[in-house]
Amino acid sequence: QVQLVESGGGLVQAGGSLRLSCVASGRTFSSYAMGWFRQAPGKEREFVTAISWSGGSTYYADSVKGRFTISRDNAKNTVYLQMNSLKPEDTAVYYCAAARSPWPRPSNTYEYNYWGQGTQVTVSS
Repeated sequence: QVQLVESGGGLVQAGGSLRLSCVASGRTFSSYAMGWFRQAPGKEREFVTAISWSGGSTYYADSVKGRFTISRDNAKNTVYLQMNSLKPEDTAVYYCAAARSPWPRPSNTYEYNYWGQGTQVTVSS
């Protein structure tokens, strides 16, 4: 069992930055691929970015490519999401998720076994 706790959300003006963190419980963090998803009111949960177990592979949605960066620190059981040049359309609840192997479709919510409770990100125009 893995518990995930996100933090770092908040209110920011368009063009600003935020860094989200997701801390995982347990000793096997490095055996999980990690992803970030988001859900805006009235919309389905959508893929944002993901990172492989070692951090050697990363994946991004087209909408955030070049603005967001995912990273992980396995010694700290933490995955990060650095968000720059934020836009009002980035407003959503952001969730981190953990996936056991195999992990053939990093952008698919069904690949992930554990989810955090989410953190709100609001970008004002």
